[in-house]
Amino acid sequence: MNAATSITVRVPLAIGHRQGRKTIVTPTAAGPAATNTRADPALVEALARGFRYQRMLDEGRYASISEMATAERIERGYLGSLLRLTLLAPDIVEMIIERRCRKRVVLPALMGPLLSSWVAQQDVLDSEHGC
Repeated sequence: MNAATSITVRVPLAIGHRQGRKTIVTPTAAGPAATNTRADPALVEALARGFRYQRMLDEGRYASISEMATAERIERGYLGSLLRLTLLAPDIVEMIIERRCRKRVVLPALMGPLLSSWVAQQDVLDSEHGC
């Protein structure tokens, strides 16, 4: 019979609180992580829904935003706000999903009117949120 052996593995980590949930924050090779490792779930979901609704309009499944809002059982104004998220610059969407901003970009700030120029959007995001 073989003697039982045990191996102890120690992993440095910290338990952090994020929006009422506990998350595990692991150190990187260069030291503590400067940014959070997860994107804001509400913001990512809103982006996904906005792109999904835009695709449905593009495919002709609905003739108008009003028709889609009725069929999807959501408020027309909220649907318009979600669709507006599809006008964000691609690099901003990527930064949000990959959580590369030093400060937190929140959904309510992006649900309002957006600048039409992607460069101007990036400039505002850089000045307000430090991305």
